[in-house]
Parts: sequence; C-alpha cells; structure tokens
Amino acid sequence: MEIRRALPQDIRELLHCLKMRSKYAVLLVFVISLVIIEKENNFISRVSDKLKQSPQALAEANSTEASPAAAKNGSLASLQELDAAFSQMRSHLHNITLQLAGDAGPRRHVLLMATTRTGSSFVGEFFNQQGNIFYLFEPLWHVEKTVNFLSGPASAVGSAVIYRDALRQFFLCDLHTLENFISPAPEGHLTPFLFRRGSSQSLCEEPVCTPSTKKVFEKYHCKNRRCGPLNITLAAEACRRKQHVALKTVRFRPLEFLQPLAEDPRLDLRIIQLVRDPRAVLASRMVAFPGKYESWKEWLSEGKGPLREEEVQRLRSNCESIRVSAELGLRRPRWLRGRYMLVRYEDVARAPLRKAREMFRFAGLPLTAQVEEWIGSNTQAPRDGNDVYSTCKNSSEQFDKWRFSMPFKLAQVVQDACGAAMRLFGYKLAGSPAALADRSFSLLEEAQPAWVT
Repeated sequence: MEIRRALPQDIRELLHCLKMRSKYAVLLVFVISLVIIEKENNFISRVSDKLKQSPQALAEANSTEASPAAAKNGSLASLQELDAAFSQMRSHLHNITLQLAGDAGPRRHVLLMATTRTGSSFVGEFFNQQGNIFYLFEPLWHVEKTVNFLSGPASAVGSAVIYRDALRQFFLCDLHTLENFISPAPEGHLTPFLFRRGSSQSLCEEPVCTPSTKKVFEKYHCKNRRCGPLNITLAAEACRRKQHVALKTVRFRPLEFLQPLAEDPRLDLRIIQLVRDPRAVLASRMVAFPGKYESWKEWLSEGKGPLREEEVQRLRSNCESIRVSAELGLRRPRWLRGRYMLVRYEDVARAPLRKAREMFRFAGLPLTAQVEEWIGSNTQAPRDGNDVYSTCKNSSEQFDKWRFSMPFKLAQVVQDACGAAMRLFGYKLAGSPAALADRSFSLLEEAQPAWVT
C-alpha cells in the first residue's frame, strides 16, 4: 500500500482504468516487463532513454486529454480516449521494438546477374563495401570448374539446375556446399583455394581472417591483410551474422530457373540483371582474353572472307540468352514482381551514385556513407588506367571509349548478331564508321522506368 500511495496521481488513475478495461492488462504487463529487462540486459540499455520517456509520454497524453474527466469521475472520459492513449503507447513500443532489432529490417538476398566484361565486378563492389552485407564474388566459379556436361540443350539445363541449387545454399549461408566443388578438396573445412577470396571483404575480416600459416600458399589471398587458409565454417558463421547476403555471378543466365528461389519462404530475393552494349563487351573481351579471339583478330587483319559461322553463332547465342531473360523479367510474371531490375552498365558509369541509390532502394537496403565514399574515390581514376580487371576507373569517360578504336566491320557483325537485344536495351545501331566514331552521336537511348519491376 505504501508503494501505491507513492505512485503519481496520473499513474494511479491509469491503473484504475486498466482494472476496468481488462483487455489492456496484457499490454501493461508487457510494458513493465520491458522495464525489468532493461535493467538486466545491456543490449536493451541502448534504448533506455526511449523507454524512460514512455511513462512521461503516456502521462502527458492522459493529462491533456483525460484530466478534466478524471477530475470529475476518477476515470477517462470515454473508451475512445483510452484507446487513443494506448494507441500512442503501441506506436512507442513499436519504435522500441525496431531499435531492439537494430533497425535492420528484413533479411535481403541480392543476386547480381551479368556476363563477363559488363562491369559486374565494379557494380558488385557497391554491395561489397556495405558492412552489413555478406558479399560473395563469383561463388559459381568452382561449380563451373567441377561440373562438366556434354554439349547440347541437356547440358545447359543440367548446369542451370546445379547452379541454381548452389545459389540457394549460398544465400542460406550453407557455404559447406562449396566443399563439394573446390579442388583440391578442403581438409577440416580449411582451403587456401577459394576463387578471388580477396574480392569479398567478409572473407577477409575477423574472425574469418585467421593467422597466416607458414608454408601454406594462399592462391587467392586477401588484398589488404595476411590471412590463413579460409575456414569455411567460420565463413558460414560470418554469413549468418550479417544482416543481408549479396552474390555476384557471370555464370548464370536463364532467369526462369530462379523461380523456386523467388518463391522460397526462407529467401527474400532481389535480382539485378546487368547488361552492357554487346559491341563494348566484345571489344573488352578481345583485350582481356586475347587467346579466345585469335580467329577474330585474324579475320580483322587479313580481311579475307567472312568470319567463321561458329564464332558468329556463339555471339548470337550469348545475346539471345541475355535478351530472353530480360524479356521475362520485364513481362513481370507474378513470381518476379518487385524482385527484378534491369540495369545498363552505361547508366551506372555515367551516374554511379544515382544508380547505386536506385539499386539499393530496389533491394530494400540503406546506402551507407561508406559506399558513397567508395564510389566517389573509385570513379575518378586517371584516364590512362590500363588494368582491364580494375574496378577503379574514370567511369564517365571510359564507358564508351571502345567506339573510337573498334573497326566498323566488327561493329556490324555484332549489330547483325545482337540487334534484337540491342533494341530491347536501348543501344542504337551505328550506320557508318563516321557515326560510330562521332562522340556527338549518342549510342544510348534513355533508360526506361519499366526496367525496375
């Protein structure tokens, strides 16, 4: 009784009303429990100031709306006023719950889907630089190196199914799946051979970055620190601790095969398909992989006869597979609604920060100052940078550099083979050598809002 007398008048009135309104009793117990937990738990102490404001806010609500009636009859004037007071408390408790969860929101799973030499490494760094995202660079590389099929349609289907199932496990942080594909096989969940480990910051942070081991050669080592062989169990645990997961791959194209992942209740999938002008892609590949394009170079230098049909057919098939997936995404089937975004590399290169914001907004992720800073410092490199694998370039001036050195007859081959895809993505065809080399003639149409579905 002494304790009750010591309570403020407003609180005693509120308790009296709660006894008369039993449906609110559970809510009161929850509020009191929060206060008790606050004293016992250091984590909740971060929002203790917010909790301490709750009684004050409730008292103010009562004093401004209920005090006149309370003076007359010792209770709130009406049930509506009581509901209003508790609505304020519910709103406040909701805010506290968000803070207890770290304001993190739902767990997102982002797939950056592209082909080689489309700028995917550069765009992937947007997600790699965000501290709460577990980012993996080309995890399907090991799968591709291990799984070999005969040529033909059955091979494409079989590969797509295996790739898709592997992606699902990676998104679920089951990184031990990789052990089935890494060669030589990991021993005790340790491997020094994970492809481009240094391109995933999460794999080079503590506690995943264990002390280096003498006489152990790390083939794909971390860039800025020395780490021991990758402990896949520690990597999986780090993945689970991060709020979101993002994967970048150039080894998966058939969008329709991702439907089971989009419908998996354990995942909240967001797919970003990155495309680039196929003329620029070919020009870049001929520099980055010269051995694979010897026949193209011979054709260009000798100028005799047409290019081998199998080379043209390979180019056409690549463009068609990209176009078919994009058309599916842009048709907005029910399972892809809100989960698909088409992005042109040229638009990213011209306005990287703006496009980064669009991609993060689409994925439901906040864009941190750290990502913005990285974009600012990695899109203003000197013009004479020659590293074809670098993610640091003067992006606004480099993205169409290819057009001033590409022979027009080579551009014509690409336009004939990839015309349908180019028209879909808004790449203009050049009708003459002068048009191709004329900087005042833009090869880009405006991006379409419908590309974000």
